[in-house]
Formats: sequence, structure tokens, C-alpha cells
Amino acid sequence: MEKESTLDRILRRGAAAPRNEFDGDQLDLEARESLRRVAGLSTELQDISDVEYRQLRLEKVVLIGTWGSGTLTDAENSLRELAALAETAGADVLDGLLQRRSMPDPATYLGKGKAKELHDLVKSLGADTVIANAELAPSQRRALEDVVKVKVVDRTAIILDIFAQHAKSREGKAQVELAQLEYLLPRLRGWGESMSRQAGGQAAGGMGIGSRGPGETKIELDRRRINTKMAKLRRDIAAMKSARDTKRSQRQKSNVPQVAIAGYTNAGKSSILNRLTKAGVLVENALFATLDPTVRQHETPDGRQYTIADTVGFVRQLPHQLVEAFRSTLEEISHANLIVHVVDATDPDVLGQIRTVHEVVAEVEASAIPELIVFNKADLVSEEDQIRLRGLVPGSLLVSARTGLGIAELETAIAASLPKPDIEFVGVVPYSRGDLVSRAHLAGRVVSTDYVEAGTKLHAFVKPDLAAELEEAKQS
Repeated sequence: MEKESTLDRILRRGAAAPRNEFDGDQLDLEARESLRRVAGLSTELQDISDVEYRQLRLEKVVLIGTWGSGTLTDAENSLRELAALAETAGADVLDGLLQRRSMPDPATYLGKGKAKELHDLVKSLGADTVIANAELAPSQRRALEDVVKVKVVDRTAIILDIFAQHAKSREGKAQVELAQLEYLLPRLRGWGESMSRQAGGQAAGGMGIGSRGPGETKIELDRRRINTKMAKLRRDIAAMKSARDTKRSQRQKSNVPQVAIAGYTNAGKSSILNRLTKAGVLVENALFATLDPTVRQHETPDGRQYTIADTVGFVRQLPHQLVEAFRSTLEEISHANLIVHVVDATDPDVLGQIRTVHEVVAEVEASAIPELIVFNKADLVSEEDQIRLRGLVPGSLLVSARTGLGIAELETAIAASLPKPDIEFVGVVPYSRGDLVSRAHLAGRVVSTDYVEAGTKLHAFVKPDLAAELEEAKQS
């Protein structure tokens, strides 16, 4: 049986996606762990028949990066984050190297001398993969592989692989597959005669007429197949987006305020959602544990209802393909009344986290939405660090989703930031207009209700448009 190529696997994967629109709770921890790669797989560098992109089968890896601007601490933090990404993808990180240079080498990313040193280190450690802390050009990766003699992958490939492991809903799978194909398309590469077939029959033997006949090289065929698949995925995602838009518009029509939880990956967004609403979504100490948004209903301490959505986490240098592919998911942020921006208080570079999130929020045109910055995991930092964090971001809150520290203050702050109904209504609403009473409960603050012969005696604070309808329907 002919071995299936990497390209065929990517193109085939979407066909097996479940045909339902369920976007609910995330995959449980036990099933997630079952997706880890089996140790001991061979990862020798070898050519693939039709594409340069290799399926990631990571075992023992060495990390590399360049340090051109900023501080050494920033560069080390970025490499530590790459290590966390590699471990999430199933790798065993053996070592990491940083080279100081103003710009990465256009040929081998590291300079030629450093690349040779990397070869010696990889050989001595028994590593089988090198991961670069940047998105490499195809020529850079090939040249570096030629020097180090093991497989080389880049940061973007690692992030895409993690997303491919963790996406479970039909929409999530389609979004990840589209991002992978966009990454793959410019990296198609052929080897030898198998990529150069232009015609068959006598023409293949160069026998005169017909040797210049119609046909495609293998790489052209692959490129056309990818473009066709990408067009289909975009249509599918657009169709799923319309279903999501319908649900969102229904929430907006009911005038229920919407809150979106955004933040860096592994900052504790799902933990805070669980603490607030007992949503029961997957909580795991891993990067990108949440890919599919979860929307739950909650209410303020004074009884006003609102929805709160958990969204995909961000990371430095989040591949542009993923931002585009997950745009429909990220629109939960752009349609919110308030963004609860969760930051990991234990991270050595909290301002870098905040800056990264702000960049992605700007890409989905949500910068004008009010923001509440919340430092999570406050139970793990000292009092001095807590004071420093409050000084870094005035008006921020310190909470712990694990212990419940500061959660009451968070609920109060959310309530204060949401739109408040400000028209008082007191009157009797006929029983035939029970829909108005229901809307008052849903989108306003009901002080009291009493059921009398003429209808429902209502005392509530509602928005002006609903107040006008209630006044019109009120019994004189």
C-alpha cells in the first residue's frame, strides 16, 4: 500500500470532522493527554515525496534564538516561552542557545560558525530536532538542516501543531486546518524527477509531438489542491460564522450585556470563568488549553444578567494565519461591552503579556472597548510584587481563581463597568404583555413584582426604549 503523504493527511483531516455545531466544554484532561506523541518514534531527517512540511514528531529538542534588540532578560523569557510551547507539543527540551546579532543570518538564521557549534551540540546531546524562535524562510530551514543534520522546525510550526492537537469542535478544526495550509503553501518543494512530470504516454518519453503537451508538475498539482481546499474551508468557516453571528445577535437584541475574558495563554482565563459561573470547562496548566469559546450566563451582585465568554489565549508572535483563521472566534471580544483582561501575575514580563494581548485586540478592532485588567495567581506572588503590579497598572485587580482571593471585588468591578438601566418604572403591566415583564427581568433590574387582578405590578429600572414600551402598555 502506498504511504500517505503529509499533504494528503492535512487535506483529508477535515473530512472526518463531526457534523455538528457543538462548541461547548473543552476536551477533558484524560483525553487531552491521550493525544501526546508516543516516545521512541524515529525522526531522522529524510525527504518527503511531495512537500517540505513535515509532520511534527518531536522527542528531544534544542532551542535556538537570536537577540538583536531589547534586553537579555527579554530574550531569555522568549526562549522560555518557546520551551513551554515545545513541551506542550510533546517534546523533551534538552538545551537552548541564544546568539546576539542585529539581524538573523539570511542563509542559516544563526551565523555559519554558530550553526556549526549547534551541530556539535545536537550531536553530543543526542537531539533529533532543532526549534527556532522565529518563523524561518524555507531556504533558511533547508540550509540549517544541511548543517545540523537533523530536522529543523520554527515557532510558527510548533504553534500550529499545538492548535491541531487541541482543536475539537468542527469550527476549531476547520480554522486550524486553514491556518496550516496557509503556512504550507509557500513551503512546497519538490525533489527530483517525481516533481517534473508534465505529460504521460509517448510524450513522457520525449517522442516528438506531444512532448510539450498539457500537464502539471507535481508541485503545481499540490498547489492547486491546497488552494481548492483552502477555498472550501473559507466557505465552511463563513457558514459557521453566520450561525455564531445569529446567536450573538440574539444576545444583543435581548439587551443582555456581554463580557469577554481575554488574555495570554495559560493566564487562568478558564479558571476565572469557572470560579465566576461554575461553567465546568477544562482547566489545565498548559498552553492553549482553550481553543473553542465558551459562553455562560451570569448575573451581577444586584441581579442584572450578562453573558461571559472565555476566548482563545494569545502568545508572542502569534502566527498571522491563526489570527485570520480564528477571526470569527475572536469576534466574541469585538462585540463585548467589557473585556476582562487576565494577566499571569507570576510571569516575569507582565507588561510584555499585556502588550501582546493589546496587539491582537487591535487586530480585531476592539481597542475602544472598556478593559478591566486582572492579575491572576496573586496567591503565588509576594506582597512586594503585589504592590509593584498595582503600580504598573493603576485600577487593576489582584485575584486568585484557585483560592477565591479578590473574586468578590472582580464581580463588583464587572457590575460597575456594565451598562446600567437608568429609567425607573412603576406600574401595572397587563398579563397579555408578559413579554415586557420578561424583558425587564432579562435586561433590567427588577426591584419587585406583585400579581394583581389587572396584571403584574412592576417596579424596575430599565433602558429608555423598554421604559417607553412599558409606559405605553401600563394600566391607567
